[in-house]
Amino acid sequence: MRIARFSIDGNVAFGAVEGEGPDGLVLDIIKGIPYAEFELSGTKVPLNKVRLLPPVLPNKVVAIGRNYAEHAAELGNEVPDVPVAFFKPTTSVIGSGDAIEYPSFSNELHYEAELAVVIGRMCREVPRERVKDVIFGYTCANDVTARDAQKREKQWARAKGFDTSCPLGPWVETDLDPGDLTIQATVNGEQRQLGRTSDMIRSIEDLVVHITEAMTLLPGDVILTGTPAGVGPLHVGDEVAVTIEGIGTLTNKVIKRG
Repeated sequence: MRIARFSIDGNVAFGAVEGEGPDGLVLDIIKGIPYAEFELSGTKVPLNKVRLLPPVLPNKVVAIGRNYAEHAAELGNEVPDVPVAFFKPTTSVIGSGDAIEYPSFSNELHYEAELAVVIGRMCREVPRERVKDVIFGYTCANDVTARDAQKREKQWARAKGFDTSCPLGPWVETDLDPGDLTIQATVNGEQRQLGRTSDMIRSIEDLVVHITEAMTLLPGDVILTGTPAGVGPLHVGDEVAVTIEGIGTLTNKVIKRG
C-alpha cells in the first residue's frame, strides 16, 4: 500500500494512494494515523487536487554514509569498518515538489539518491530476525549535501543538515522487498545516478541492528541507507528527481535561498 501525507483546504491527513498514471491517482483518506491499525474512510480526493507533504514527520533521520563501495571510491574514501552514521534534523525534511534552498555557505551542492526506511513502531536493540517487524515501509530520499562544507568541516552537521537538505517522498510504500531495487537520479531529465540496492555494503537488517544498539527509534523515524556512485553538482534552477523501483519519483527544484 502507498501511504501519502497531504494537505487540502488547510487540513493535513494521510491517505492511501490508489490508481495509476499522473491523472488517475486518488487518495482514500485514512481515519487516524497509519502506524497502528487503521481504516480507510472511503472519502476520496484526486491526488492532483492536494499538496503532497513529506510522507512522515520524523523525530530523527539517521543517515548512513559510504554504504556503496563505488560511491566511497569516487570521493576518494575507503569503505569503513563499521557503518558511518550521522543525523539530519527535522528542519531539513521537505516533501516532493518543495524547493531545495541552496545554502549561502556553500558553492558545491550535490544530490545523493537514497532508499529511505520508515520505522513503524518504537524499538530498541532489535534482533536481526525481527527487523521486518519494526519497518513501516520505504520511500525515496535525497541526501542533499554541501560537499565543500563536508570536506572542510570534520563534522557533517552543516553540510548535510541545513534546511531543505532532506527531501522525502512522494509517499511510503508498505509492501516492498527492498533487496534489489533500481535507484536513479536525474537532473533536468538527464540521468546522473543509476544503482541497485543489492550493491549496499551493509543490508537494511545490518543497519537497523547497528542503530538500535545505540538509540530508540520511534514511529515515523527514517533511516537513509546510503547512495550509489554518480553523485554530482546541483545549481539554482535545476530540477532533481529520485526514482526508486516499486516506490515512485521524488522531485524537487533548486532555488536561491531567499
